[in-house]
Amino acid sequence: MIELEGVPELIDPVMVAAFEGWNDAGDAASGAVAHLDREWKGEVFAALDAEDYYDFQVNRPTVWLDNGVRKITWPTTRLSVVRIGGAKPRDLVLVRGIEPSMRWRSFCNELLGFAHELGVEMVVILGALLGDTPHTRPVPVSGVTSDADLARTMDLEETKYEGPTGIVGVLQEACTHAGVPAVSLWAAVPHYVSQPPNPKATLALLNRLEDLIDIRIPLGELPEDARAWQLGVDQLAAEDSEVAEYVQTLEEARDTADLPEASGDAIAREFERYLRRRDPSATADPGDASYLRDTAGGLSRPSKRKPEPEPPAASTPDGAAGGSGSGAEEASGAAGASGAQEATGTPGTTGTPVTPESPEKPEAPEPPGTPGSSPDA
Repeated sequence: MIELEGVPELIDPVMVAAFEGWNDAGDAASGAVAHLDREWKGEVFAALDAEDYYDFQVNRPTVWLDNGVRKITWPTTRLSVVRIGGAKPRDLVLVRGIEPSMRWRSFCNELLGFAHELGVEMVVILGALLGDTPHTRPVPVSGVTSDADLARTMDLEETKYEGPTGIVGVLQEACTHAGVPAVSLWAAVPHYVSQPPNPKATLALLNRLEDLIDIRIPLGELPEDARAWQLGVDQLAAEDSEVAEYVQTLEEARDTADLPEASGDAIAREFERYLRRRDPSATADPGDASYLRDTAGGLSRPSKRKPEPEPPAASTPDGAAGGSGSGAEEASGAAGASGAQEATGTPGTTGTPVTPESPEKPEAPEPPGTPGSSPDA
């Protein structure tokens, strides 16, 4: 039985989760949840027992000094609550951790136990994958669900993906079987510049989350970070003619795929989203998160660094990931000209990734296979 003595009754709570590792290309998804936690000053109220879910030879603990005292931070998943003020107050339950090494069903059941006790109305899981999408265009973000009714009422894709999956896909299905509405949001990250962080993809996920649950998220310096990231990649790509030519090819494919979407209705919808985000009257008051009693006294300090995994090879979903501009993920297809990654959680690559530091034009994609493990997976 989960007891949450330090957490008050929540207002229309939504659980937002992200996991480092296989489902988190460019750290875009975990970066989005970290931004929410930082901007709204979330307070941790629970942490899952690391001994139950993590292989410490894969996800190693870290040692740090606290005023000369040596301490250890263990890899785990933590839950915090943030209260959003404003005209329509509501609460978010933030789940941020590392994809577990074992006992995935127990892991999901424990998270759903918290969701049940807190009265969570919907679970939103963030993910990011590598795809054939140019860094110069808006980041494709797709929203998928296993619930046909939810897909229809919230204008989402109903997933039909079949193949290897990660913790994002497993948690989404666990929610569906438990009768909890669940949605996955996937951002497509350019595979030729995959090293984290990717603030542009993080920003795109937060914008899509705003639309999905009708809240106003304070973005802080994230838009400026996204612009600086794109300028930096522009400069690196311009230094090599082959990389510049490859980016131009992706741009042309993306623009051609997006052309049917450039209708008056599509433009009007996007303009409405823009006004909703920029309306000063809709600005949420971060409020005071001190309503939580400190029940996390024994928790370790979060790690400030983690291994940077080599993205695993990916299996291709029903369609290609990214180029259509609709995002890319399980069964909705879409992050590029040639496909990218399994959607319920595979941040896979297509062919040989090309980075500005190693400018080799990618060859044709290899046949999809079972993703390999990474230090964070």
